[in-house]
Amino acid sequence: MQEDSYRHKGMRKNMVEDLRNKGIKDENVLNAINNVPRHVFLDSSFLDFAYQDKAFPIGSGQTISQPFTVAFQTSLLEIKRNMKVLEIGTGSGYQACVLAEMGAKVFSIERQRKLYTKTKAFLAEFPYFIKTFLADGNKGLPTYGPFDRILITAAAPEIPQALIDQLKVGGIMVIPLCEHDDHQTMLRLTKQEDGTMKRETYGDFRFVPMLKNLGDD
Repeated sequence: MQEDSYRHKGMRKNMVEDLRNKGIKDENVLNAINNVPRHVFLDSSFLDFAYQDKAFPIGSGQTISQPFTVAFQTSLLEIKRNMKVLEIGTGSGYQACVLAEMGAKVFSIERQRKLYTKTKAFLAEFPYFIKTFLADGNKGLPTYGPFDRILITAAAPEIPQALIDQLKVGGIMVIPLCEHDDHQTMLRLTKQEDGTMKRETYGDFRFVPMLKNLGDD
């Protein structure tokens, strides 16, 4: 793993202040982002840009989300220690580490085999509770549910019923839903006693698409 130098920590602190200025209020989220070194999740060629508020490619047609998006989605989840969180789209593992830094127990699904293999090995270097799975995120992980929180980190064409079924009553799902051709609407869904989902909208974002079945790219 790359070194986390004083320079990196200073850049990260500046990034956190930028996120605060952009409207992120949850100090627990900001502290977690301050404690997770984003640069180690990126190719060394991106080292000087790791703490800019930008997304970067990580291979297999996937990206590491921009810090604001990670912070925003995490804030909507209202994470508390020891919550079971299902993440759809492991990617680089950065979002999973932010959740785990906040004390969550993270179960993360990745559908791209090469990315899954690489990220699984990398995450083993961190002292977090993160279990990774090569699977179709639309189907979730029924064996490990129900979950307190579910986070989808890719553009979803629909809200998978299997994920609703695996969410606890009172649980929260955050999902970027494809309601437009060129962007997604960020939704927070809270499961009610009768199984219905209370829906809140939080603006437009852009994500790579959530795909069905497994891929080897």
